[in-house]
Amino acid sequence: MVLATPYYLIDEKKLLSNLKKIKHIREVSGAKSVLALKCFSTWCVFDLMKKYMDGTASSSLYEARLGKEKFGKEVHAYSVAYNDEEIKEVSSFAGKIIFNSISQLKKYREIAEKIKNIKLGLRVNPKISYSHFDLADPARKYSRLGVINKNELLKVAPLISGLMFHFNCENNDFANLSHSLDTIGRKYGDILNKMEWVSLGGGLYFTKEDYPLEKFCRKLKEFSKKFNVQVYLEPGESSITQSAELVTTVLDLVHNEIDIAIVDASTEAHMLDLLIYRTPAIIDTSASGNRKFKYMIAGRSCLAGDVFGTYNFKSPLKIGSEIRISDAAGYSMVKKNWFNGLPMPSIAVKRLNGKIEIVRKFTYNDFKNSLS
Repeated sequence: MVLATPYYLIDEKKLLSNLKKIKHIREVSGAKSVLALKCFSTWCVFDLMKKYMDGTASSSLYEARLGKEKFGKEVHAYSVAYNDEEIKEVSSFAGKIIFNSISQLKKYREIAEKIKNIKLGLRVNPKISYSHFDLADPARKYSRLGVINKNELLKVAPLISGLMFHFNCENNDFANLSHSLDTIGRKYGDILNKMEWVSLGGGLYFTKEDYPLEKFCRKLKEFSKKFNVQVYLEPGESSITQSAELVTTVLDLVHNEIDIAIVDASTEAHMLDLLIYRTPAIIDTSASGNRKFKYMIAGRSCLAGDVFGTYNFKSPLKIGSEIRISDAAGYSMVKKNWFNGLPMPSIAVKRLNGKIEIVRKFTYNDFKNSLS
């Protein structure tokens, strides 16, 4: 099937590889996994994902509602701050509500419990973290994310049934994680012993090919048994990593000291995290052969810095050449936008049976209706 570019292509077989690891973790360690919708909310593959995962974790009312409607199973609702109307609505369908602060817990606890018998939790900032980027570091200086004062946390412990520690970002270092869990256990053990459940958040890259998965399972099981709590993970990237591509076409070739290929997509509009974190796109330029043809791959927005990266190719590029940008699932489709009014990439899925299905095309009316 020939599809008009640009489009995101999700491969269910590649997705399944991650999901099987998630299922293995639950079977061996007892830890449950809820999909972090802030990373990936493309619900056309939720029917597959919910066979292997236990529910969804959200960062807003809309994400929580999407999880309830399209994924089902457990709904963990978190927000940095709720307003009055949001807490009423989210309380009507969430199974767990995790507050970011003690003040929000005190303000909304009675409302939530009155609407529904719901489990309440608090996010804790353990003042330790793992992140390559200060921008994404939940324990950065002056962080607003989570409760810091342990004495205050002890006072409200009777009002909650669980805690959430989200302190990682792309952490593929098991030794670091193990040490961090030991630290959390020592510092918060007296509170954890009073809880029913604990979420260790996301940012744990346990689906990486060489990650010591069995050691990870043992550590989770030991932590769960020591404090008699149900452990939850909130995988985002780990659940969908390497499962999707952004497929583009070269529209023009220009030269300004180096050769530049302009494709029919944009970092700003279609893979925003590349721009935010200043990281190059992952592009397979051919696994073998002499790659002597060097090109900067650039987007077609008016932003001067709309650049995917510079790569060496086996053969010269030409107008009409296809460029596939890998690892385009996490934090891409949830952040796509209408900058410059550029055509939005379609969303396609390669199903387990090999059939490619176009699940969404975007038109001018979608652009127009996103404004007023």
